[in-house]
Amino acid sequence: MRTQLARDLGLEFPIFAFSHCRDVVAAVSRAGGMGVLGALYFTPEELEIELSWIEEHVDGKPYGVDLVMPAKVQLPEGVKAEDLEGQLESMISQEHRDWVEKVLAEHNVAPLPEGEGGHHLLGWTDATARPQIDVAFQHSPALLVNALGPPPKDIVDAAHERGIKVAALASSVRHAQKHVANGVDIIVAQGTEAGGHTGEISSIVLWPQVIDALEPVPVLAAGGIATGGQIAGALALGAQGVWTGSIWLTVAESDMTPLVLEKLMEADSSQTVRSRALSGKPARQLRTEWTDAWDRPDCPGYLPMPLQFMLVADVMARVARSNNRELTGMPVGQVVGMMNRVRPVRDVMQTLVEEYIEAVERLDALNR
Repeated sequence: MRTQLARDLGLEFPIFAFSHCRDVVAAVSRAGGMGVLGALYFTPEELEIELSWIEEHVDGKPYGVDLVMPAKVQLPEGVKAEDLEGQLESMISQEHRDWVEKVLAEHNVAPLPEGEGGHHLLGWTDATARPQIDVAFQHSPALLVNALGPPPKDIVDAAHERGIKVAALASSVRHAQKHVANGVDIIVAQGTEAGGHTGEISSIVLWPQVIDALEPVPVLAAGGIATGGQIAGALALGAQGVWTGSIWLTVAESDMTPLVLEKLMEADSSQTVRSRALSGKPARQLRTEWTDAWDRPDCPGYLPMPLQFMLVADVMARVARSNNRELTGMPVGQVVGMMNRVRPVRDVMQTLVEEYIEAVERLDALNR
């Protein structure tokens, strides 16, 4: 199972695990894969704490950091970068704000206590992502990943100067080629089955297209991977490893709330939807009354990124605090239908490896 990419990165297994939870990231790295911290929702100060903790708990094993490094936002004339959040907030219509409050009132969701919430922009723009990147560069990740769009060339070059490889997610051959043109080292070809931001092409169709088009650039297969047999299939198609995310939401180390964990465990693979409700771009998540509300006739429509997230950021916090079952969701892939028990990260990793070996042996038996 040790591909050339795994050897280059010092991994025992070519299994990459995206998670917002530092405990999961560290556990995967210790178990022989590469844990990758999803850093979008952290302020620079919080990210400093998270990365310091991870480096203290990975036992010297490699880890990665996943950020959103978008194209630059064109600031209106006279607006300074430090005023960007306020300027963007002013672009959200009162109609949208009133409609959101209407939906929440229908479900008896109370406002946040005074002093909570209020910081909505985070890393969704170039101006706010770069402080996060500066923090990452002060640490020692083996991999820097861009989750949305081609990463800026200057950031790719800065990572390379520090000996850090750069990866980027792509949902089409065209997207992947743009990444490579910017100097990206590794392409994560993510099929539509995946959780979070994803395109429309299924994994089994997308993977070989990207692999063939980019050879010899290493490609990680992503979207719907939950078993070792699927890993064997991805490697058989020419992938250098797999990118996983959803399956780590229900491990013992995960920081999911009891309600979210319960909903994930109960859901089947038909109960996800690609919706713009989270960020303004299509992202696969659990289907809820919140995602359904955005299809109602009275809905004023989605806002572009980053305005949509800025509109709903406090909504997610309010829903979580209220423990409202109908509105509670989570970005997750169609593989949610296979996530039906809680196990430690090490057990999940061991099972993936054992299932991979079984799949390879089944194929080998066909040739005897």
